[in-house]
Amino acid sequence: LLFTFRFAADTMKAVLSLLGLLVALWAACDASQLACDYPPEQWCNSREIAAACQVEQQCVEFQHSSAEQPVDLWLFYESLCGGCRGFLVTQLFPVWLLLNDILNVTLVPYGNAEERNISGKWEFTCQHGPDECLVNTIEACVMHYLGNIKDSFPVIFCIESSHFVINATESCLQLYAPNLTKEKVMSCAKGDLGNQLMHQNALLTEGLRPPHQFVPWIVINGKHTDELQEKAMDALFNLVCNLYTGEKPVACKCGNTERNSLPIKTRNLCWH
Repeated sequence: LLFTFRFAADTMKAVLSLLGLLVALWAACDASQLACDYPPEQWCNSREIAAACQVEQQCVEFQHSSAEQPVDLWLFYESLCGGCRGFLVTQLFPVWLLLNDILNVTLVPYGNAEERNISGKWEFTCQHGPDECLVNTIEACVMHYLGNIKDSFPVIFCIESSHFVINATESCLQLYAPNLTKEKVMSCAKGDLGNQLMHQNALLTEGLRPPHQFVPWIVINGKHTDELQEKAMDALFNLVCNLYTGEKPVACKCGNTERNSLPIKTRNLCWH
């Protein structure tokens, strides 16, 4: 009986201790929630907020890991749009050549096209006609086969800067990607692979938030705003240097480079 009483007493003490610990943890958690009156996306905005939300160490680690992340730029465009060609040729490609260590570029040729499914196959209608649909698909196939933007971008630049865009594929491949034949690219562009690549570009374009209103449509670090669009089109070089939070490359330290900041006027946009 004495043993039973002691066992019950010891059990009761353990239960009471556990309850006390739970109450203490609840109080600490509740106090933390009261002090941390900020949404998660703001937790690392300042040391004070990080301390209030008890995520100081996590913020330090996050900021350290993200400090040297390249600027991420997605260009949604169509191959025969004058404004798209102007931005790609006179702004994006020269800036990428200078800053490719801190600038990731993704090209999505589709623009203001429309698609519909006919008997299981996608058919596309492009703003500047069938030739634009073909060149869009050619460029998608080039990027598919070459993979790395460092290999594919010079070919795309060559095509877009040519006087006769529709006829530039072979010479541009010979110049910048001699191991990729025109026959292989055209087989892709006119076959099922090209059809699926363009459908994927359609999904990417139609999934934009906010929806695109014109092309070129520029998304930087996952965001599109009127301010970012204007700055990118007026002075992309300066924008990339300013957005990069790591150690600036030599090109950025040399100051503004006007030759890489050629403005594209609104009248050259291709509206949706």
